[in-house]
Amino acid sequence: MNRSHLEHAEDLVELVASSPSSYHAADAVARRLAAAGFSRIDEQQAFPGEPGGYVLVRDGAVIAWRLPAAASATTPVRIVGAHTDSPGLKLKPQPSMSNQGWQQVAVEVYGGPLLNSWLDRDLGVAGRLVTRDGAQHLVSTGPVMRLPQLAIHLDRQVNDGLALGKQAHLQPVWGLEADGVMAHLAGLAGIDPLDVVGHDLVSFDTQRGAPIGAAGELLACGRLDNLSSVHAGLVALEQAASADEIAMLAAFDHEEIGSASRSGAAGPLLADVLSGIGHALGGGPDELRRAIAGSWCISADAGHAVHPNYPERHDPTHRPLPGAGPLLKVNANQRYASDAHGAALWGRACESAGVPHQVFVSNNAIPCGSTIGPLTATRLGIRTVDVGVPLLSMHSAREMCGIQDPGYLSAALREFFLGR
Repeated sequence: MNRSHLEHAEDLVELVASSPSSYHAADAVARRLAAAGFSRIDEQQAFPGEPGGYVLVRDGAVIAWRLPAAASATTPVRIVGAHTDSPGLKLKPQPSMSNQGWQQVAVEVYGGPLLNSWLDRDLGVAGRLVTRDGAQHLVSTGPVMRLPQLAIHLDRQVNDGLALGKQAHLQPVWGLEADGVMAHLAGLAGIDPLDVVGHDLVSFDTQRGAPIGAAGELLACGRLDNLSSVHAGLVALEQAASADEIAMLAAFDHEEIGSASRSGAAGPLLADVLSGIGHALGGGPDELRRAIAGSWCISADAGHAVHPNYPERHDPTHRPLPGAGPLLKVNANQRYASDAHGAALWGRACESAGVPHQVFVSNNAIPCGSTIGPLTATRLGIRTVDVGVPLLSMHSAREMCGIQDPGYLSAALREFFLGR
């Protein structure tokens, strides 16, 4: 195995460990780029037009870009789009509850998780607390709760089909005489629980990602959908300092629930940033139109590897495998934004990086999901192509990919930024 791919996977695992929620992910990306010399931007201020790297955080989304020395208002932008959220369980506004002598946590389902994958795991809670003065406090616990499965002695037919009621069966156990959830989290944040007036908190699997397989050729880890793409784009941006065009990483929140928020891809964030950059470079609406006409967006989001136990669920002629490179994702009904020009662009980037690449198309009888790609293409008119790392167990609490594939993806994204 190539040592650089293993190092990339270890760096990805570290980002996942520091990003148990979308808010942590956006903060982790911003902090890493700030350490690399990027300047943090306040949205209420005018954007700078001087060459250099800049990073902006809006809630659970982060956008970062490099302005080359020769940038003008019509300089094209090369965007890698991704998302920071994952399906799971989100805490309700009043999360503490008691039942049959057990202290539990009231949650609701966020997105489309594989619910059974959350059973019998050591779960943590992470996200943000907001105090009455409007300050935001990021918080993350260790393993503090669990969704215990009913013993087979009490459900003899469970192996014939597990049915989980989203209200009745998905409230994790917190303890027996534990403090209330909010009191515990406020204590970790060093604030008075009475000052907490709002929160956005999610569950996460506390088991750290790790290589698996006889030769360590696979990676098992939470939140690969889609921190594998966020991390790949981050590393590519770090390595693309010599790009002639504007290189940008745009990692949005709320993709798993449709992207319709102020920090989602269906909201105004990317358009606002592009407009702000254009204005800083002395341009107006026409110069922005010209810049977008020459720009590209790669929507990087995880895809499906062929499942050895369910091969009939996949297209019979397209059988992506782990370790064989990132996917070009294609759909006739534009659930993915890829087209022939996008396929050519992606092929050039992969070949320049010296990495293998594959094509994913869904079985005609099983409609595929979608990504931020069609949203970005529709809202901005920007040429867009959908790609991603092939996974097994997508939307599980713990997913799996080939350990080389995240590094392959990042190398191709670097070449994309460099215009190769």
